[in-house]
Amino acid sequence: MPASRTRHLYSVAAALVLTVAGPATAASAASSDAADLREVLFVGNNWDGTADVIKSSGDFAKVGRINVVPDKDRRMAEINADPIKWIYFMAIRNSVGEGHDQFADDMYSTPDGRSVVVSRPSFADVVSIDLATGKINWRFPVSGYRADHMAVSPDGTRVAVSASTANTVHVLDIATGKQLGSFATGDKPHENIFTKDGKYIWNMAIGDVNTALDDPAWDWTKGDRHITVVDATTYKQVKVIDMRQRLDAIGLKDFSDAVRPAVFSPDESKLYFQVSFFNGFLEYDVAADKITRVKTLPKNPATSEDRTTWVNDSRHHGISMNPAGTKLCVAGTMDDYATVVDRATLQEGTLVPASKPYWATVSGDGKDCIVSESGADQVTAIDFATGQKVTSIPVGDHPQRVRLGHVQADWTGPSGG
Repeated sequence: MPASRTRHLYSVAAALVLTVAGPATAASAASSDAADLREVLFVGNNWDGTADVIKSSGDFAKVGRINVVPDKDRRMAEINADPIKWIYFMAIRNSVGEGHDQFADDMYSTPDGRSVVVSRPSFADVVSIDLATGKINWRFPVSGYRADHMAVSPDGTRVAVSASTANTVHVLDIATGKQLGSFATGDKPHENIFTKDGKYIWNMAIGDVNTALDDPAWDWTKGDRHITVVDATTYKQVKVIDMRQRLDAIGLKDFSDAVRPAVFSPDESKLYFQVSFFNGFLEYDVAADKITRVKTLPKNPATSEDRTTWVNDSRHHGISMNPAGTKLCVAGTMDDYATVVDRATLQEGTLVPASKPYWATVSGDGKDCIVSESGADQVTAIDFATGQKVTSIPVGDHPQRVRLGHVQADWTGPSGG
């Protein structure tokens, strides 16, 4: 489709956002007998509509695969029968989808390891899939026309999902799909993070990342981008954090205030986050309410400096931290590398080559950073201690989110899948 038509289609459908992320959590097995469960990593293959399940540590060998769109024919019939839904569906395909449909954004397993809950951007919904049969347990259509990043509560009983075109986050019962509450956000909600005590949810709204107005002079056109913090019981707003003000205060007026992937330090006193267009990350002191350090990471000389060529305004997209809180792992998306950074000194280690790395999480044993290489259809493990590559594992088409979870101990894939 010509670029001009794509932009027109997108303007009709409104700006849609990239799928992005919170830090991985093992809480999805909170209430199950550990002897009956196996810890795994779920890898969402966004363009495939599948999720690969691999070992959570060690050799990261493949355990099984799930079809997350078993109802694809039915959903497509609904979309084709509704002109507005069809416009949005095509807009997702030709903007954030880079010419592909987005079927598997985010996913978390239920506490008993019997189901996985998946957000599906192109179908604007969240579904629970039975891991034994591959069939859908429940489906929740989000407000608007696109589902995005999720987060799971520390006890594994609730999931929060961003409805990116409705500026809303829904909080659902993970077992039943029933909405427990919702809250309003800035423009195009993206990342969600539960605090470790389960008391608060942080949501990052990233604005319009698909327009071509990417020069800093046009930053004001990108929408209302801020962090919304809500009470995770009442879903009432506790505070709003506008990084524009914090960036301006330290002279970073040309930086975008669109907060992308983010991760808390173990004591949650610091937040480390990426922003649109920046090759690096920032450190935010939660109590002092200010940005305290800025880390610029190396540029790849082969990466174009034309911002309109960067996927969904991302330069770097994906950040995680080891359990000890001493090392950060950063996915340099448009610069085709990942690297481990010492948190104390902010000195980066080896730049490990990676093809459009889109996410970074932590292995089950905490030893490795797991990066999804969306350009190579594989996930790669990098040792936090040495900063060196450990191994790569082939997965499906365009892996993005990688989440820690659990399956039944003897599970190897759905019987009907």
